[in-house]
Amino acid sequence: MADSIHRLHAAVLAARSGDPAMSRTARLAGEGLPKMAKKLAEEAFEVGLEAVQGERDRTILESADLLYNLVVLWSEMGIVPADVWREMDRREQLYGIAEKLPKAQRKVQARRIAAAAPLLRAGG
Repeated sequence: MADSIHRLHAAVLAARSGDPAMSRTARLAGEGLPKMAKKLAEEAFEVGLEAVQGERDRTILESADLLYNLVVLWSEMGIVPADVWREMDRREQLYGIAEKLPKAQRKVQARRIAAAAPLLRAGG
């Protein structure tokens, strides 16, 4: 799976500068981050809707669309798959693979990271 995401990310980066009339990726890139975020939200909704309706095959198709739109959004924000994999590895080490850091703890952790950032940049 990770290899597929890396290949998709590379393809998205290459397609961003293409002709918007010929490339969905170039068109999305030209429309900017708000449109990308909207498309991502729409695809997430469609995955949920198909799942609730018990449409397994449609859920798979919509999931692929969701992943594509997520990678397009990452490309706009300068996020590479390795950035996400590192966060997943960090969470697995702390909480196990199936767990996600509770929101209250994420806010505290984000504040700690932000406070430590100047020290880290300064080498301290």
